[in-house]
Amino acid sequence: MRHMTRAVFAFIVVACVTLDAYAILHLQEALGLEPCPMCILSRYSFIAVALVSLVAAIHGPRGTALQVYGALVAFFALVGIGISARHSWLQHHPPKIETCGADLDFMLSNMPFSRAFPKIFGGTGSCTVVEWSFLGLSIPEWAGVWFAIFLAIGLWALVRGRKEKGPGWRAA
Repeated sequence: MRHMTRAVFAFIVVACVTLDAYAILHLQEALGLEPCPMCILSRYSFIAVALVSLVAAIHGPRGTALQVYGALVAFFALVGIGISARHSWLQHHPPKIETCGADLDFMLSNMPFSRAFPKIFGGTGSCTVVEWSFLGLSIPEWAGVWFAIFLAIGLWALVRGRKEKGPGWRAA
């Protein structure tokens, strides 16, 4: 069982790293799509899911520890689903006034660098524009699909951890 849980958590790590790498290297760098603030938040959620899963894959948890890791993965996946749902809603129902933030040029020309620098990491693209889609789903919709998969795995780990007996925090 321990090897299977390690493999499942390792799969999550590989999937999250691949998704973030695709977003950064292909969508952002190769295609020139600027991420919006909600895209950046989704990336952070993928990173959080990946970090928890990496620790779980190394640990090989059982019992209570498996439940804890499952709960954390499920929590960060739910956060990602919320971000993806809001982002998708904005794309399908754009507000009359853009609310995702100012672009990079505006920030650097209208505020001191010390205030603009942290905002750079917030993304500069528009949250309401669909610039890429695959099989009819936009970027946040695909992110939502992946977060739903991670949520299901996190819930599986919660249930599986309850069924197992014995201390879960034992060294691997």
